[in-house]
Amino acid sequence: MFSDFAKALSQLGDGRFLRVMLLGVALAAALLTGAYAALLWLIETFTPGSIDIPFVGPVGGLDTLLSWGSILLMVVLSVFLMIPVASAFSGLFLEDVAQAVEDRHYPSLPAPERQNLGDTLIDTANFIGLLLALNTGALLLYPFAGPFSPLLFWGMNGYLLGREYFTLVATRRLGRDGARAMRRAYSLRIWAAGVLMAAPLSIPLINLAIPVLGVATFTHMFHRLNRQ
Repeated sequence: MFSDFAKALSQLGDGRFLRVMLLGVALAAALLTGAYAALLWLIETFTPGSIDIPFVGPVGGLDTLLSWGSILLMVVLSVFLMIPVASAFSGLFLEDVAQAVEDRHYPSLPAPERQNLGDTLIDTANFIGLLLALNTGALLLYPFAGPFSPLLFWGMNGYLLGREYFTLVATRRLGRDGARAMRRAYSLRIWAAGVLMAAPLSIPLINLAIPVLGVATFTHMFHRLNRQ
């Protein structure tokens, strides 16, 4: 597993790797910006100009207070959701990363099975939904987890990243059913490799490379396990 990661790391400067990273970050930033704009619109549209408080009277400025509070909310959510969302969006382009790895390290392989665009979009949408739901729910658990919060974060995202990235890589060579069967057969190894990918998610800037490094690592892992 560590040798697979080392091989992936050595190829990080590949132009196709860098392109996927930039696309994922740009789309994630656009989504979060759009979500924040929609939140501000809802606040301005549905928040009354003032409210009557018993024994106090009318109090105004509620919409301004909520707008400032929304900034803090978006900063907190961005810390926890920016990288998972960027990872999910990168899934639209990660086949380029797997192909770059195979071109360099496994040049004798035949052309992979072409993936249906509709299936890719559905899988990516499902992954984004699952990833957002679990990470948003985990925000409620972190205060109770205390010092074990990093373990919760790594374990959950390790499962998600391993499940998504290994399936993506294996489907190119074995089809959807074959990929699922192989993922079940090596589930613990895949989860452990996913945790290795999830651990740097809390390190700024380095975490932006995780989708690319993850797919590259799982490409090496897939070919190693498939030979067995």
